Amino acid sequence: MAFHKLVKNSAYYSRFQTKYKRRRQGKTDYYARKRLITQAKNKYGAPKYRLVVRFTNRDIITQIVTSEINGDKVFAAAYSHELRAYGIHHGLTNWAAGYATGLLLARRVLTKLGLDKTFTGVEEPNGEYTLTEAAETDDGERRPFKAILDVGLARTSTGARVFGVMKGASDGGIFIPHSENRFPGYDIETEELDPEILKKYIFGGHVAEYMETLADDDEERYKSQFVKYIEDEIEPDSLEELYSEAHAAIRADPFKKYESDAPKKSKEEWKQESLKYKQKKLTNAERKARVQARIAELREE
Repeated sequence: MAFHKLVKNSAYYSRFQTKYKRRRQGKTDYYARKRLITQAKNKYGAPKYRLVVRFTNRDIITQIVTSEINGDKVFAAAYSHELRAYGIHHGLTNWAAGYATGLLLARRVLTKLGLDKTFTGVEEPNGEYTLTEAAETDDGERRPFKAILDVGLARTSTGARVFGVMKGASDGGIFIPHSENRFPGYDIETEELDPEILKKYIFGGHVAEYMETLADDDEERYKSQFVKYIEDEIEPDSLEELYSEAHAAIRADPFKKYESDAPKKSKEEWKQESLKYKQKKLTNAERKARVQARIAELREE
């Protein structure tokens, strides 16, 4: 008679520790998070800021976050849907939109801290690799605002959109430690960055190229895929100017609100709208009648 050893006995289950909820949900990499939020003890409670970047299907979420014992605190935030206020209405999740959203966040943070005049960043993006350096002021040297890039669970492959946000925030005047080897245009063999390719991505040149290729090769697909661009009469040649004007507008007023031409609905109108999708609750008599009707149907079958 064979006996099997009991491996997981009661003592094992007594010591078993349930993983954190967000680990069970697959939302947080706690191994990475620990290293992003741990601050040196000799900094005496100085906050350690993270540039948190998250992409959804229709939006880009960027935040400057610091961690405290009772939870994360958001210092400032910017979303790609806010770019409509600066003239960018389409392609709100592409590389160029990521750059513009990062720039918007950086200018908001520095304006909030009163450092927007001290750290202007790169006012005319040229695709060159640059890091924000200390600035000379009347009171002496002033170090820039520093944040660490937090990409969450996103893949950090070369040319990824998260690095578009990082580049925008860096050019906006925030110091984000990074190297050039993850930007589009970086050649792994020569170990050099091609500034022209990076500049093309910043101003949506890759989108313009694709639009032109599609218009020549498959006009039907072009009309269906870029229908909103066509409706607003946005040509591939005009994209660079569009993004350039948006960058200038962001620097002029980083807190601008988007005013839509569509009429705004009142609270009552929104309530009526939601009632359309609310399922009507049946009464007891109606439920019984429905059961009897179903029984009758089954008997006929």
